[in-house]
Amino acid sequence: MRVLVLGLGNILLRDEGVGVRVIEALAGRYLMPAGVELLDGGTSGMDLLDAIAGCDHLLICDAVRADAPPASVIRLSDAQVPALFRNRSSPHQLGVADVLATLVLTDETPTSITLIGVVPVDLGLGLDLSPEVARAAGRAAECIVAELRGLGLVAELRAPASSAVA
Repeated sequence: MRVLVLGLGNILLRDEGVGVRVIEALAGRYLMPAGVELLDGGTSGMDLLDAIAGCDHLLICDAVRADAPPASVIRLSDAQVPALFRNRSSPHQLGVADVLATLVLTDETPTSITLIGVVPVDLGLGLDLSPEVARAAGRAAECIVAELRGLGLVAELRAPASSAVA
């Protein structure tokens, strides 16, 4: 089984970068099981075609506009995901919509697609997430770990770094 966990977003626009920040947190905190790839997709769009093609499960994390309060974590699956990206709130989402449409044409669509989205608070210039979305990013990461567990894949916590002094 091949699972791609894809973080999307522009880290220069504060909360727009939440998907990338979640991938960074997952990579730092967990050892992923065989067959699971974490990928910082940034704002790549069509450049993601080869990475997504033929994967069994695609888990996307991104900032999304939704009918939910700011800093909410939402879950969408399968047909709901391409529909969200067609009504994009950022340029990279159009690219993902194009990738998913192309994969239908080439018969390489993932078996299932799940989006863990975070509703942004602040899309202004800046590298840091807003405090509210930073907290929501932790919840989003845990949702992704739970999605993997639902697929029978266990992400193991990394051992804490040793603080021994020589």
